[in-house]
Amino acid sequence: MSARRTVLLSYNKKNVARWYFGGVASSMAAMVTHPLDLMKVLMQTQAEKLSVGSTFRKIVREQGVLALYNGISASLLRQYTYTLSRFGIYQMGSGMMDTSTMARKTFLAAVAGGIGGFVGAPADLVNVRLQNDVKLPPDQRRNYKQAIDGLIRITREEGWRSMFNGASMTALRGMLMTVGQIAFYEQSKDVLVGLGMPTSTSTYITASLISAAAATTLTQPIDVVKTRRMNARPGEYSGLADIFVKTTLEGPMAFFKGYTPAFARLMPHTVLLFLMLEFLRVNFGYLPEPKRSSPAK
Repeated sequence: MSARRTVLLSYNKKNVARWYFGGVASSMAAMVTHPLDLMKVLMQTQAEKLSVGSTFRKIVREQGVLALYNGISASLLRQYTYTLSRFGIYQMGSGMMDTSTMARKTFLAAVAGGIGGFVGAPADLVNVRLQNDVKLPPDQRRNYKQAIDGLIRITREEGWRSMFNGASMTALRGMLMTVGQIAFYEQSKDVLVGLGMPTSTSTYITASLISAAAATTLTQPIDVVKTRRMNARPGEYSGLADIFVKTTLEGPMAFFKGYTPAFARLMPHTVLLFLMLEFLRVNFGYLPEPKRSSPAK
């Protein structure tokens, strides 16, 4: 008989994670990792080459420590749209199909990530713009008060369709990110347990590190293009092809600008996300109802 594991993080505990736990766990992790995400965006959009340390010092020196949390409202909104959707869809899908192989995990993760990426596109747009305001001169900043104000102003000033600028790239990135995070995490965990590692926190952390490296490598080129598209002024680029061409002219490594802060941000974020998700599942999850046996005739 083939083994079938139908729920996320389901080794020794019988509790099942609720569909929204991914969004809650991710929002908790985002509160810790937001400054690194901010620096990643700045490094991707600036023409000058600054290290992580130089970018950090520049922000703190010019605008203060609290500037490291610029755009946190949009970041949290993104977790409760994009991340909640993709983890929720994967969680429900894993209860309806066999995810015992990497191919099936990858398929389900790609579908969940694509849908989640599209749902979270408006929040992602506002998130990038709020973060990018840090490096702009005062007269060029958009100065959104917070995420909801940003959505209202974009709709009013640019039209509601503008909220989905770069949505196709966001969906593609969501597919790759979810494959890297969830599919690689679960497969890595299966392999590690199969090699004899205990089903403990150390195994979850190791699997999280592997998935963070996979997700960063898969998504970085798309992330750079998406960020530039979302942050573009009207007429700056004629389309995605123009962004690819102009980025290529900066050198092939331009597609990996911000890789170090991206991985440095995603690594703790992924570890915290899955540890918090495990904590929520064990302490606040629910026991699945046992299958009812047919009455004896």
